[in-house]
Parts: sequence; structure tokens; C-alpha cells
Amino acid sequence: MSKVSIIVPFYNCPYIDQALESLVNQTYKHIEIIVVNDGSTQYTDKIVPYLDKIKYIEKKNGGTASALNMGIKNATGDYFSWLSSDDIFYPEKTEVQLDFMQRNHALFSYTSYHCINEKSEIITANIGINPPNRLELIKAMSRGNIINGCSVMIHRKIFNLLGVFDEKLPYTHDYDLWLRVVQKFDIHFVPQPLLLYRVHKQMGSMKHANTIAKEKRLVVSRHSDNMRQLLIRLLGKHK
Repeated sequence: MSKVSIIVPFYNCPYIDQALESLVNQTYKHIEIIVVNDGSTQYTDKIVPYLDKIKYIEKKNGGTASALNMGIKNATGDYFSWLSSDDIFYPEKTEVQLDFMQRNHALFSYTSYHCINEKSEIITANIGINPPNRLELIKAMSRGNIINGCSVMIHRKIFNLLGVFDEKLPYTHDYDLWLRVVQKFDIHFVPQPLLLYRVHKQMGSMKHANTIAKEKRLVVSRHSDNMRQLLIRLLGKHK
């Protein structure tokens, strides 16, 4: 039976207990939950009730990418998932996605999701971009990140072959890795919403929008030549 490592980067997040509750209630039980405390000074008391069910790691503050990489380094699973401490997995998330990946011999997949507010109420349903073919996927990924990081499941082989998250990219480390992945592997989509993604005023994507936009341009530029060459090859096949 395959083991799934679910990594939860944690930094001063009041919703951490809801995230962990969703993980201990996963229908697929062969999982390890790794919480990486990235230098938090608040809300650590909310983790205490779950300490006997998780692997708990403390480190100095270094950002989400460094917390994810610390989790990956300590993970023993065959597959990796990531849950932000303000988001929630549906109970069947791991079971459904793992079954999909094994049936399709996939190394990377992402799912649709719902957006929720501070009260965990769904405000936007069934968000998930699924380009119809690899050519359209490459086009879309060349323009921006269409994959919610907390919806992914990744086989460990990906990290062994391509490396982990770039810690020099505080906000677009996920987009950078997805671009590395899409150049080498097929990316699969699970249409069932399996994640509740929380939108709130303190989330990084709202607080640091200008910085994220600059960083995104850097990532696009970094991969532009390889993505362009890939597009040319795919266009040749579609003629």
C-alpha cells in the first residue's frame, strides 16, 4: 500500500486546527502528516491536540518553500501532498486522487477546488482549469500558474529527478516547479473538487500582490526559452 506524505507549512495561522482536523479525518489512512512550524509565535497551542497524530518539526522562519523542502526531506511517503494551514482537504481527497494517479500511471496530478471565506463558507464553487490537451496546457502554463498547489499530488520520483522548491522564490516557488514538471512529464487533472481554498485578508497572495507579479515575470523569463521550444515541437506534431 502506497504511503502519502502530507506537508503542512505553518506560520502564525489561526486556521491550523481546521487544516489538521481535515487531515486526521482522511478516508485513506496510510498517510503521514508533517507539520513544519516555520518560526511561528502564535497559534501553536492549536497544534497540541494533534501532536500524537503528526510528525512535528520546528525551524527558523524561512518562508513556505523552505518549510515544504524541510517536510519533503523528512517525508517517507511514495507520494507528496501539500496543505496550507488555512485550507481544508475533503475527507476523500487523498483516497480519490491516489486511486486516480495509480489507475492512470500518473506522477503528477491536480484537482478542482472550492473557494471559502473566513467562516468556511463556499463563495466560489468548482474552480479548476483543465486545458483540453498538452499543447493548450503548455500555452496556459506559459502565461501563468493555473495549478493550485494544495490540490496537487506528486510522486517522489519527480523530486528525485527535478529537485525541490526554489527557496529564493518566496511566492512563486510552486509555479517554478510546475514549469519544470510540465516540460518533462504529463500533468493530469482530477475534475472532482477535493480542496477548500480559503480566501481572507491576511493571505499572502493579497498582501504581496505587487511582489508576486514581479516574481512571476522572473519565473516566466527563466523558463521562456524551454517552454517556447516545447511549444514549437508540439505545434509540429499537431500539423
